[in-house]
Amino acid sequence: MRLIELLRVLRFGIVGLIAAAVHYWVVIALVELLYIPPLQANVGGFAVAFWVSYFGHRHWTFADTLAAHKAAQHSSFLRFLFVAVLGFCANELLFYLLLHYAGMRYYIALAVVVFTVAVMTYVLSRLWAFRRAVQP
Repeated sequence: MRLIELLRVLRFGIVGLIAAAVHYWVVIALVELLYIPPLQANVGGFAVAFWVSYFGHRHWTFADTLAAHKAAQHSSFLRFLFVAVLGFCANELLFYLLLHYAGMRYYIALAVVVFTVAVMTYVLSRLWAFRRAVQP
């Protein structure tokens, strides 16, 4: 693996960990402080973490792969939004299954889910959402 790709994976991991922590703690706060059911609180956690993740990846992780044009930024946002929504659907389904069929406590199930979906998000972000408009 090239050094630039190793650095990108490291940056992705840092942004991802921050976004995952934001997602996790927003859900915990919504459940514990506002008594929102875990599956519904997960939507709020996703919404906040999405912006942390998008701006972190757009401006740091994948900044070198995008042209400086508005069209490329808009296109990458729409692709990232699609990736994030797809990841959230997988997240919510797995969260539901772990809560209702595995009987896990919500905070343990949430931790499993948030980190499991991160791998899919990286691959789709790297190969599609933030890819260069024109390869060098």
